[in-house]
Amino acid sequence: VYFDNVGGPILEAVLGQIAERARIVLCGGISGYNEPEPPPGPRNLMNLVVRRGRMQGFIVMDFAARFPEAVQQLSKWVAEGRIAHLVDVQKGFENAPRTFQRLFRGENFGKQLLELV
Repeated sequence: VYFDNVGGPILEAVLGQIAERARIVLCGGISGYNEPEPPPGPRNLMNLVVRRGRMQGFIVMDFAARFPEAVQQLSKWVAEGRIAHLVDVQKGFENAPRTFQRLFRGENFGKQLLELV
């Protein structure tokens, strides 16, 4: 299972590597959000057919009624250590430019924060 929020070249790279009967969830396409024209689709979409994979769109608001249930379950899993989140904290206002560069270069792990105090 691959959960895609990016689209574009990332999705194309994934399609080139999918396993047989792969499942791909599409939830966003940030790589094309600021483009003046819709970006072209992946050139290797046929790999989905060859590998007998499935790709389906997912809109989180379709499940809004279940948000309280999700928060409860996810909180339990975090407390149990079954899932974890990473936070990359950089310190000092003087490091703001470097911190943004780290974020946009993909040098951070998890959520990028800048501690100012």
